[in-house]
Amino acid sequence: MACPAQLSIPSSEGDSEREVHYQDYLRISELLSLQELKSATLGKDGAVHDEHLFIVIHQVYELWFKQILHELESVMDIMRAEVIDENQMLIINSRVTRITVILKILVEQVKVLETMTPLDFLEFRDFLIPASGYQSLQFRLIEVKLGIKEADRINYGSGTFKKPFETYLDLKKKLDEACSSPSLLDLVQQWLSRTPGLGKGFNFWAKYAASVSNILEEKKQQAEVETRPQVKEQKFKDYQMQQLLFKQLLDEKEHNALVKKGTRRLSHQALQGAMMITLYRDEPRFQAASQFMNLLMDVDTLFMQWRNNHSHFVQRIIGTKVGTGGSSGYHYLRSTVSDRYKVFVDFFNLSSYIIPRHHIPVLSEEMKDRLYVHFITAESEQRFARHISPGFRQGEEGQD
Repeated sequence: MACPAQLSIPSSEGDSEREVHYQDYLRISELLSLQELKSATLGKDGAVHDEHLFIVIHQVYELWFKQILHELESVMDIMRAEVIDENQMLIINSRVTRITVILKILVEQVKVLETMTPLDFLEFRDFLIPASGYQSLQFRLIEVKLGIKEADRINYGSGTFKKPFETYLDLKKKLDEACSSPSLLDLVQQWLSRTPGLGKGFNFWAKYAASVSNILEEKKQQAEVETRPQVKEQKFKDYQMQQLLFKQLLDEKEHNALVKKGTRRLSHQALQGAMMITLYRDEPRFQAASQFMNLLMDVDTLFMQWRNNHSHFVQRIIGTKVGTGGSSGYHYLRSTVSDRYKVFVDFFNLSSYIIPRHHIPVLSEEMKDRLYVHFITAESEQRFARHISPGFRQGEEGQD
């Protein structure tokens, strides 16, 4: 690896400096000494070949988890600010994109593990007990920081997901701190709630509700004038289903009941912001915001793919045996492949409420001006402050 910069470190022989070597900079010797095979020290027949692969794969996982946390925490730091301008949205999208690329690698990495047969694994499995991937603090931190709530989790055996860390106080402290801090989902919710256009000036939600009412009335009239009995019945059923579906969206009480049930995550106000960004994503000011929402769905999708691949690998390698950490193994892992573990499930379901383009409320000239992206120059910086990205100024809600 060639380095463009000439770095130097103190020489071990004295105070003189020497150029940094690849081996020193990456601490290669230390890194390559971390694969200690339990079978080599505890086994009767010496080291088991495939234990080396097993250790390397999981150490690589932990390194990638560390990088995901590094990117995720930087995104969360930006989103805590009162104002998020367009340049910051580009940074956010770039870093979340990086997370998705890493997750794609993790999904594919399972295939390397699949080159190990059940017999290969059985040769060293007993040396792992009671260690388990369930004890990965970094993976739990990623889940918590993204926004998976304890109430939505499947219990691990007889305890919660915190149980494996109870005897490791430093690790438990980190997990507790993450659980008591706002997650990315919380920050996204605050951001969406401040989307311009939700307040009195344009009042997107009232206009959207009116459009939905017109659409439902058209469906009802189409059903009423239909002369074919079977088609008429089907059209009435479709109208009634659509009516119920939109009621669950537009009625705040209905929405809150679904949040309490656990099938929705966002507040009603935040969901309104998400819908507005989705319908007007072609507007320059909403383009980066729409991309961000899509990237968050990619993160959820890739985590689901990883969970799915991992569960199938476990079934393939140990069948229905109990996991090394005491879980139900495959059955536990399979239960996590569900919408309960999708953080941004509301974004996936927005498609249920999309309306045809010709029914989307027309933006007023004033609203268009608000959504116009100004490029910052020395002369326009103050003016730009009044035209920041959707919902990115604290307390902007209702000031249209």
